[in-house]
Amino acid sequence: MKVKGKVKVKVKVKKLRTLTSKWIKTKVLLRHAPISRYIPETVKLTKSSLREMLTKYNMVYIKPERGTYGNGVIRAEWVKNEKQGAYTYKYQVDVVTRTFSTYEAFYTSICKYTKSKSYLVQMGIHLLKYQKRRFDIRVMVQRGAKGIWVSTGIIGRVAHPGKIVTNYHSGGTPMAMGKLLAPHLSAIEQKRVLNQMSQLGVNIAKALQQKYPNFRQIGVDIGLDLKMNPWIIEVNTSPDPYIFNKLADKTMYRKVMRFRKLNV
Repeated sequence: MKVKGKVKVKVKVKKLRTLTSKWIKTKVLLRHAPISRYIPETVKLTKSSLREMLTKYNMVYIKPERGTYGNGVIRAEWVKNEKQGAYTYKYQVDVVTRTFSTYEAFYTSICKYTKSKSYLVQMGIHLLKYQKRRFDIRVMVQRGAKGIWVSTGIIGRVAHPGKIVTNYHSGGTPMAMGKLLAPHLSAIEQKRVLNQMSQLGVNIAKALQQKYPNFRQIGVDIGLDLKMNPWIIEVNTSPDPYIFNKLADKTMYRKVMRFRKLNV
């Protein structure tokens, strides 16, 4: 409240509960050592940064800094043609793949999609697959009645055949984690991995809360690579709770919705 002469003027302070910038969220989390080791290298998209990231990792994801449902995500690769011994550049948007013999043509084509919007380049993670379809994991973390962060649900998201994103709104299929992990891990190992991801989700929520104390719930998208290492793909501060209703067992959905009501 400010005092102007003898008149008291109330100043409204916006209580931030969502944050759309992937870049800002990444920079905040990189300050926390226990979390930063799970964050794939991420840089702002420029002509030189994309070339450097492809040289370093061969495969990267190009994402709009602000965006939802996987819209605008590009998977880019620098691939060696074994027969010709030459390298080619290629990228995929939705189900369309384009290939180029030069970096100049490749980057020019990508710019037709990104235009003047801010994009990020993220180290590519070769995700585990279920029936030849990539999948990642959504960890829902919500604040309880006493302000304590709780991991209330974990669900798998299987990409639509031929697509690079797993989001439900882009054709992905929500699926129980046991079904997805069974071909890769024993029951004991599954429990360990799920506990690790739950704790990582809570740690992320606590780290963000230090900067943004009014956050009430987050959805952490985690990818497991071929060696079962977890990677933070993205953090959503306005997560969709209804994907949990797609599971046959409604236990997690009811818990998520119960916590959601506490935070409205």
